Amino acid sequence: MGHLDHAALGWLTPVLSYVMACIGAALGLRCTVRALATTGRSRRNWLVTAASAIGTGIWTMHFVAMLGFGVTGTDIRYDVPLTLLSLLVAMVVVCAGVFAVGYGKDRGRALLAGGLTTGLGVASMHYLGMAAVRLHGDVTYDPLLVALSVLIAVVAATAALWAALNIKSPVAVTIASLIMGAAVSSMHYTGMFAVGVRVTPSGQALPGASAMQFIFPLAVGLGSYLFLTSAFVALSPTAGERAASASAQSPVQSAAP
Repeated sequence: MGHLDHAALGWLTPVLSYVMACIGAALGLRCTVRALATTGRSRRNWLVTAASAIGTGIWTMHFVAMLGFGVTGTDIRYDVPLTLLSLLVAMVVVCAGVFAVGYGKDRGRALLAGGLTTGLGVASMHYLGMAAVRLHGDVTYDPLLVALSVLIAVVAATAALWAALNIKSPVAVTIASLIMGAAVSSMHYTGMFAVGVRVTPSGQALPGASAMQFIFPLAVGLGSYLFLTSAFVALSPTAGERAASASAQSPVQSAAP
């Protein structure tokens, strides 16, 4: 078996990936809170922003963590189309989960449906991302740990969506994001500890792109998107502030984020 290193760059990748997950979660929760305070097109726009933030945060967390993933005896490459597909899956599924909560009539049922959808989406994104890994040898998975990682993902997603529905104060949102970031990270590393690699040394070139060629620039780009969107959301007026300042205007005109 090849020796797996989950922190080849020291503490940098686990800490940075946790920070990315927290920022994505905080932004997603903030946008969901804003969405629930509005209606119509504005609600839809906020929910799409929330889903893109959470999806981006989770995906960036996964691949920043993967920058620290190494296996002795083989290089690692990433299949570009599969990696991009995993990003798309993260976005679409989180979007479905967030919309289930944003538009659900029955809160309890919407929460369960949204949590299950989002959790399974996060897990499928993770394992699609793992399927994109190319190395010299065979990758195996411990089924129990895989099942546990999926369970963590579903519980974490449900808890996060519950927080989005029930938590309004900035301090509570911050705490919820830190917990959600921890849950996403623990899901990731549980999934990573399920991995076993039987290395078959080979001199052949591996297909795909190296982490630094492809993952790193993409993670930086998505990270920048998260930071910029966070700034935009932080600076844009809330529904209450807007209503106070624009009581003369029709609410539809001033509702788009």
